[in-house]
Amino acid sequence: MTIQTDDFAPAPAKRVISAAPASPQEEAIERALRPKLLQEYVGQAKAREQLEIFIGAARKRGEALDHVLLFGPPGLGKTTLSHIIATELGVNLRQTSGPVLEKPKDLAAILTGLERHDVLFIDEIHRLSPVVEEILYPALEDYQIDIMIGDGPAARSIKLELQPFTLVGATTRAGMLTNPLRDRFGIVARLEFYTAEELG
Repeated sequence: MTIQTDDFAPAPAKRVISAAPASPQEEAIERALRPKLLQEYVGQAKAREQLEIFIGAARKRGEALDHVLLFGPPGLGKTTLSHIIATELGVNLRQTSGPVLEKPKDLAAILTGLERHDVLFIDEIHRLSPVVEEILYPALEDYQIDIMIGDGPAARSIKLELQPFTLVGATTRAGMLTNPLRDRFGIVARLEFYTAEELG
């Protein structure tokens, strides 16, 4: 009698993780399960406490929260924290990513559309192109941007005032950020791996 190992193999399990895009229904479920407030957010105690203090102070002063850099390995909650920050502040969240912002006008369009104290979340901020990053500096410091109108000798620069806003930048590679960009974040939070207790 011969026994083949295939005879005892379990039936193939349905894949839990798929490369296929999530359906609108799956995305809605994920949004519903995502924590909305800092007190609901599990883990990252140091970052959470730091953000509670800064968010509370910004609310009391009636000012925009200082710019926030969230860094750490993938999957630790950087995007979720950006949503929580906007919810805690009671403002809108505008979300984009570094690779999407190819030209200065891409970023300018987003910045000029922000309302007072809104949160702009840029994922993979380390992948911003240098020319886009240059536009970001005066926006972060003075809530202004300079845009060029026209071409050649007739071109002129116009300064646009922006509403005060909070940039939340997320990266898995903080070392790839330029020093001038890193220096413009008043709040820097490193996200750590979760402990077994936090996951349980």
